[in-house]
Amino acid sequence: MRADSSANHFVARQGRLRSLMEARDVPLLLVTSPVNVFYLTGFRGSAGVAAFDWEGASLWVDPRYTLQAQEQACGARVLEERKGLLKAVGGWLRSKGTTRVGYEDTHLSCAQFQELKKGAPSRVRFLPAGGMVEELRLVKDPAEIALIREAGQITARVFQEVLPEVRPGTRESDLGAEIEYRMRRQGAEGAAFDPIVTSGRRSALPHGRASRKQLGKCELVILDLGAILDGYAADMTRTVYLGVPSARLRRLYGSVLAAQREACEAIHDGCRAHAVEAAARRVLASKGLEQYFTHSTGHGVGLEVHEKPRLGRGEKTVLRTGCVVTVEPGIYLEGFGGIRIEDTVVVGAQAAEILTPAPKDSWFTG
Repeated sequence: MRADSSANHFVARQGRLRSLMEARDVPLLLVTSPVNVFYLTGFRGSAGVAAFDWEGASLWVDPRYTLQAQEQACGARVLEERKGLLKAVGGWLRSKGTTRVGYEDTHLSCAQFQELKKGAPSRVRFLPAGGMVEELRLVKDPAEIALIREAGQITARVFQEVLPEVRPGTRESDLGAEIEYRMRRQGAEGAAFDPIVTSGRRSALPHGRASRKQLGKCELVILDLGAILDGYAADMTRTVYLGVPSARLRRLYGSVLAAQREACEAIHDGCRAHAVEAAARRVLASKGLEQYFTHSTGHGVGLEVHEKPRLGRGEKTVLRTGCVVTVEPGIYLEGFGGIRIEDTVVVGAQAAEILTPAPKDSWFTG
């Protein structure tokens, strides 16, 4: 969060965490994921262990991060440790009467878990509790949405700025570098991920990396980019054609655009994740293109570019107001190329708000 953000954000999140802990009968929770530590305390270092119980919150860091933690951490006392964070936490548990301790099994390695257990008293029973903080992160608060919205606006502006460079003779890798540079110039921390720039037959690779290949005439170009601002990411994809598209290509692009619009319109408070996926697939299936749609329709975005929820088949997560997700149907035809259109959107009571407002109708240069 920015310096002017209130510590109340983090205190409120800690309160919601304790309510969830009570509901799950977890009296003490150890948080080891750096992303989750940041979400709950505001500390952005790469190493730290936080503990939450009814008495308060504690954050262990090594000497590299002591001053940073003292400046950033809200609602937690900072403890400096020089001989191993998990060992220190295990020793601290000896002074507690707690016998049930939750830990993030999805983030702690086997070796790290053994180190934690070695330092802890034998009476402690460790409870796998991975996913609890991610569950809280599912619905964003207004401050988070504001940051993602601004990151989305930066992303859209950068796309518009680099669009004149999307021309025959430009290398994919040069476009990727230009995107990252312009994001920083716009005030972002940088790119939330390595920009995807693929052209021609390579655009049929859904997550292909930018290469030294030069863009050619009459080629499709996929640009997948996202800025990160104060820890929060946006994600957007646009497809451009270098030339005058054929009738077939116009139909293909129009089908993907229609699928994306239908999926966006299916989003509202209370809808299930699989319903958004189904909306996109219905459109593509009606055009005989569903077999070329080889990934899910979207995913959550926030402190991580890919986080819960997933918008896919069988996904029963209920989307609530404040959830932020991508909507990104695409088709990929081997030997021909690919078309993907993606926006980051926030769920509203009645509809979704698009947070990456770059045009989608002006998609060819001829």
